[in-house]
Amino acid sequence: DVQLQASGGGLVQAGGSLRLSCAASGFTFSDYGIGWFRQAPGKEREGVSCIASSDGGTYYADSVKGRFTISTDNAKNTVYLQMNSLKPEDTAVYYCGTVPSVLFNCYGLGYNHWGQGTQVTVSS
Repeated sequence: DVQLQASGGGLVQAGGSLRLSCAASGFTFSDYGIGWFRQAPGKEREGVSCIASSDGGTYYADSVKGRFTISTDNAKNTVYLQMNSLKPEDTAVYYCGTVPSVLFNCYGLGYNHWGQGTQVTVSS
């Protein structure tokens, strides 16, 4: 079975950092793209950052460029999201999801598996 386990969320002050992890199992890592998405109360889910495991191509939402970095450890089947210079508007539940490489995008289209979400709260 495909499983995604997201972790690393927490409460941090504005300007602080967190690193989220998404541990994946049950599928061939290189055949999929992995994305981090977030959803704040009353808002739609948005793609934050995504990476194509096949070639390492990345995408970042404008709101996080220069502050967040996505990376993979293929040996551990884990994707990380390093979040620096956090802002209160980054507060949300963060989810990781997988999409087949041939459908790679950061809009959530075609994503067929999702982790359980991890809460990130940034205080001002």
